[in-house]
Amino acid sequence: MGDSTEDLKAAAQYPEGDIVRLLLEQHARIRTLFADLRDAGGREEVADIFAELRMLLVVHETAEQIVVHPVSKELAGADVTRARIDEEAEATKLLAQLEKLDPLTPEFEADLGRLEAAVDQHAEAEEHEEFPVLVNGCTAEQRQHMGAAFQAAAAVAPTHPHPAVAGKFAATMLTLPVASIVDRTKDAIKKAS
Repeated sequence: MGDSTEDLKAAAQYPEGDIVRLLLEQHARIRTLFADLRDAGGREEVADIFAELRMLLVVHETAEQIVVHPVSKELAGADVTRARIDEEAEATKLLAQLEKLDPLTPEFEADLGRLEAAVDQHAEAEEHEEFPVLVNGCTAEQRQHMGAAFQAAAAVAPTHPHPAVAGKFAATMLTLPVASIVDRTKDAIKKAS
C-alpha cells in the first residue's frame, strides 16, 4: 500500500508545475482522503470527505487520459497504457456505485475498501511503470508543459464518474464539455443548499 508521506517526498524532487510532481501530490492527497474516510465519524463527515475524494479521482483520471496517456503510450508502450486505462475504467465503475450508496452502510464500506485497493494498485503501477519513463523520456520543459496542460484539463474535467465513457478517449473528449457543466452545476447547487 502506498504512503502519502513518501509520495510528497518523491514529489519534492521535481520543480513546481512538473507533471510528475503534480501527479505524486495528487496521489498523496487521494491516499490521505482514503485514510480520512476510515477515521471519519458521522454521515455528513463521511459524505463530505467522499465528495472531495470522488471529485479528485474523476478530475485526476480525466486529466491523465487527456495529457499523460498519449505520451505514456508513446514512451512506455500501448500495453502499459492500456493496463492503466482499464484500471481507471474499473475504478470509475466502483466510484459510480459508491456515489449511489448511503455512506454509513456495510456495502459502502466494502465497496470503498475495494476502490481503495484498486486505486492504490493503479497509483503504484503509474509510479513504477510510467513516471520513470516520463522523467527519462521527456525534458524538464516538456514535463512543465504537460503539467500546465494537466492543470488546464483538470479545471474543465467532470467531477462525477461517467462509467459509459471511462477509458474511451474519443468518448471522453466528446462528452467532456457537457458532463463538466452538468457536474459542476450539480456540485454548486448541492453546496448552496
